[in-house]
Amino acid sequence: MEGVRILTTAANTNQNIIRKVPLFLDAIKFHESVFALPFAYIGMFLAADGFPGWHAFIWITVAMVSARTVGMAANRIIDRHIDAKNPRAAVRHLPSGLLKVGEMVGLTAVALVVFIFAAAQLNTLALILAPFAAAYLILYPFTKRFTWAANLLLGWALAISPSAAWIGVQGSLSIQPVLISLAVAFWAGSFDILYHTQDRSFHLKEGLHSVASRFGIVNAFRFARTLDTLAIGVLVTLGVWMSLSWPYFVGCGGAVAFLLYKYSLVNPSDLSRMGLAFARINAYISSTMLAGTLAAIYL
Repeated sequence: MEGVRILTTAANTNQNIIRKVPLFLDAIKFHESVFALPFAYIGMFLAADGFPGWHAFIWITVAMVSARTVGMAANRIIDRHIDAKNPRAAVRHLPSGLLKVGEMVGLTAVALVVFIFAAAQLNTLALILAPFAAAYLILYPFTKRFTWAANLLLGWALAISPSAAWIGVQGSLSIQPVLISLAVAFWAGSFDILYHTQDRSFHLKEGLHSVASRFGIVNAFRFARTLDTLAIGVLVTLGVWMSLSWPYFVGCGGAVAFLLYKYSLVNPSDLSRMGLAFARINAYISSTMLAGTLAAIYL
């Protein structure tokens, strides 16, 4: 009977985990992996000057997705008390009780193991640097507690991906992937600045830090536009440096068009469509750049 009870308990536990998989995926916004993954693929395809082979492609993809899971899950754990006070974030899975802290810690641990394992399948440098990347992803959520540059540091969290993918292919780092990472840091920092303009009043009340809480919403928009301009400038510079063919620059033009569309959706006096600008436009930008890069390589 004892054995039956143990088997029954294990079966119930497995069923409970399976039932909560959609909650885990929603909690970490798994579908938003499309923001950064295309830029990782840009680094990967440029490093290989084409398709790097299925081994590298699969393990780079696993590493990127698991690393993002580590960062997002850690963010949810670290910020759960802040989220509980924020009307916009109080419905998230930890503050609302849909998931438990222990469950999210378990997800973080599993994702971390998968990330390190995936890096080990690539090369020695990828394995050596993986713990440092994971540490940055776990620690950066604390920065909103003491510096307005937290938005920019979020940008660098996403910017790890193209350089990491380049290392995954070549086993070394050079200036080209650093330029891609710089562009991603500007671009991601820009949309994080805009996204948190929604929380300016809450941040001021709770003593939290962001560009909007420090400089105001109007200046936050100016800051974001400057970063977006710099991002496009860096991407164009990269294309010239690497002598990429015309489809790459068409991709840059498409990214500019989507950025202009983003700023037509939101402005300092109307943040109501921030969700659309954040979720869709950013995915379009990264996907457009990937398409342009692939076309430039293969044409």
